[in-house]
Amino acid sequence: MNGRKGTRLAATGQDFWFRLLLLAFFFVCGVLLGQALSARGAEGTAGELREYLEGYLSLPEEKGFWETLPSSLFLYFRYPLLAFLLGYLGAGVALLPLSAAAFGFSLSFSVCCFTAAFGGAGALLAMAVFGIRSLASVPSFFLLAVPALRSAALRSPLPFGRGKRVASAGNDTGRWKRLCAVSAALLAALLLESALSSGLLRLVWEHFIAA
Repeated sequence: MNGRKGTRLAATGQDFWFRLLLLAFFFVCGVLLGQALSARGAEGTAGELREYLEGYLSLPEEKGFWETLPSSLFLYFRYPLLAFLLGYLGAGVALLPLSAAAFGFSLSFSVCCFTAAFGGAGALLAMAVFGIRSLASVPSFFLLAVPALRSAALRSPLPFGRGKRVASAGNDTGRWKRLCAVSAALLAALLLESALSSGLLRLVWEHFIAA
C-alpha cells in the first residue's frame, strides 16, 4: 500500500517538473524572440519613449497613481489571471504554453526597447519601470500556470484527459486558494511600486537621461 502511494507521489512530482520546465521553455523562447524583434524595431523608439516618460513624470504623484491604476491592475493580473482561467479549458493544454511565450515576449520586448533607446541608462529605466512588477507577476504566473496545465490536461478531450474530468474538479479548491494568495501578493507589489517606482524613475531620468 505504501509502495503504491510512494509511486503515485513520485509520478506526481515528475509531472510537476515536466509542466514547469515546459512552461519555462516557452517563456524563454518568448524572451529570445522579444530580444530579436526589439533589435529590428529600435529605430524611432527613443523619441516615443522619451515623450511618454516625460508626460508620465509631469503628472503629480497622487494624480498619476489614480490615472494609471486601471492599466497597472491589467498589467499585473493579465497573465496570472489568464493562466488561472485557461485551467478550466481543455484547450489550455496548448494555450498555456503559448501564453507563457507571449508573457516572455512582452516583457523582453519592452525591456529591450528601453535598452536599445537609451543604452545602459535604459536598463536602469527598465528596472525602475518593470522591476517590481516582474518580480511579482512572473512567479505568480508560474504558480498558477503549472497546476492550471494539469487541470486543463484532465479536461482535455484528448486521450490523456478522458475519464478524468471528475478528478480535476477536486483540485479547484486549491487553485482558488492559490489565486487568492497570488492576488494578495500582486496587490501588495502594485502598492509598493506606486510608492517607489515613480521616485526611482525620476531619479534615473534626471541623473542619466535628462542630464
